[in-house]
Amino acid sequence: MTVAVNPGSLVARAPRVSGTEMASYLLPPRQFEDSTLDNYRPDPDYPSQAEALEAMRGFASGWSAPTGGGWFRRAKRAPAGKPGVYLDGGFGVGKTHLLAALWHLAPAPRYFGTFIEYTALVGALGYRETVELLSGASLIAIDEFELDDPGDTMVMTRLLGELVASGSRIAATSNTPPNALGEGRFAAADFLREIHSMAANFDVMRIDGLDYRRRHIEGHATAVPAGQVAARAAELAGSGEWTLDAFPDVIAHLAKVHPSRYVKLIDDLSAVGLEDVAPLASQTDALRFVALVDRLYDAQVRVVASGTPLDEVFGDDMLAGGYRKKYLRAMSRLIALTS
Repeated sequence: MTVAVNPGSLVARAPRVSGTEMASYLLPPRQFEDSTLDNYRPDPDYPSQAEALEAMRGFASGWSAPTGGGWFRRAKRAPAGKPGVYLDGGFGVGKTHLLAALWHLAPAPRYFGTFIEYTALVGALGYRETVELLSGASLIAIDEFELDDPGDTMVMTRLLGELVASGSRIAATSNTPPNALGEGRFAAADFLREIHSMAANFDVMRIDGLDYRRRHIEGHATAVPAGQVAARAAELAGSGEWTLDAFPDVIAHLAKVHPSRYVKLIDDLSAVGLEDVAPLASQTDALRFVALVDRLYDAQVRVVASGTPLDEVFGDDMLAGGYRKKYLRAMSRLIALTS
């Protein structure tokens, strides 16, 4: 096996992403390229998973166009029920698999992205241009739906309303029911009307179960001894590109790069090496790191780190706060990426 000897550096990367490029990234992550409703495997111990699967089959049937005999073809059936479906559940229960499977069934044009990718698209293109780009899409798939500030609440409520009016259907995943979005993070009561208006577009389904990443991987994110990060990262990267940086330097660099550009920050990487990992003191830094972890996980970039195990960088005060679920998701993903 050919090994890439010379590492790159995340800190040396200063990506620029246009709105058009952002739109081109609105696809399912690579590990869900082959996701279908048929290869989703519900856990028999949690009936809600099988129920969610059947509900998604019903939602997808709205795009079917059964044909009649002779010379005539029936028109496409109008979708029944609400224009959106919302999968509410914990981490690793298959929500993203189902969302990606639904996306694969939808006619073009169709879009798949995380919540932050859609809000970043609005920031890059402008609101009206984003509406024009997405309007008429058969499906707007939104993974990890979350509202972290009042501005996002207003923008997404308005955007979803216009897209539904254009005939688009919406599918979203989250670990928070839509009426509870924003709780513990900002004064959600001040925006209750907007949140309820948005929630009215969705049929909500709860999915229970165990995190599949922890079914086979227990314990903490793997940390290697100091001085071995480079060799291990190079080995994992093989002939691919890899980077080597001090963890504090990466955290400082993330403050200079908008989260919408993190997808380009890790573009074409096979592995990332982080030395001298230490607990995060700032919640702002922690949230930026969570956004980076999400992009690393989507791209299946392996992570090698020394110092504090990466799933222990979030302090008890952070885990007790309003962003607890975000941090727990990142911890789960870091265990998978370092194991």
